[in-house]
Amino acid sequence: MLLDAVAAGRRGPSLRIWVWSGRALVIGSHQSVANEVDSIAAAELGFEVVRRMSGGGTMVCEEGRTFTYSLYLPDRLVAGMTFVESFAYLDAWVVQALRARGVPAGYRPINDLVSPEGKIAGAAQTRRRGHVLHHTTGAHEIDPAIVPRLIRIGRPPLVERGVRSAEKRVTPLRDYLDVPLPEVLELLAEAAGGRRESAAESELAAARVLAERKYATPEWTYRLP
Repeated sequence: MLLDAVAAGRRGPSLRIWVWSGRALVIGSHQSVANEVDSIAAAELGFEVVRRMSGGGTMVCEEGRTFTYSLYLPDRLVAGMTFVESFAYLDAWVVQALRARGVPAGYRPINDLVSPEGKIAGAAQTRRRGHVLHHTTGAHEIDPAIVPRLIRIGRPPLVERGVRSAEKRVTPLRDYLDVPLPEVLELLAEAAGGRRESAAESELAAARVLAERKYATPEWTYRLP
């Protein structure tokens, strides 16, 4: 919805920083639910399965423990870059901000923010109408043991379709930066700079309608069963 608003000129290039209101397993646009999700574990642990519009692998998201930021930009800002190069470029400001706070952060192609111990966050992209949606989801805190329970990483595929999630060790940001999640969000906002504002009520209303009609429907979530 915000990508369409930026593409239509109703708002300028934007950064949205947000957190999760519940437990969710967020699968990529081109992933199979059956291949990626352990449905029994998801039900037992209270994780809802949702599908995003961008590619990439499955992310474990939890209320009060996971952060996400989304960039909505004209694609001229990444003109001349390969797809892989654009990922590193659009997340470089976060790597720099974390390093300034003493976090040994780096970038691992194609799409991971990492520490020496493992993955802190993963990014995904989609491009429409000459514009880019680049969003990155990170673990502020997480129980690493639940990841292989929820995501069928390394298990045989159940259907012969869909992109599989890679097996990567997840290390939460709080291992290196012992501050509460709101302080992490403030760190990101300060690093980004620019004018701060909340989403307009009209934008929130449009997002709710879009979710009801598409992104929260079983037809969308299970379009690759």
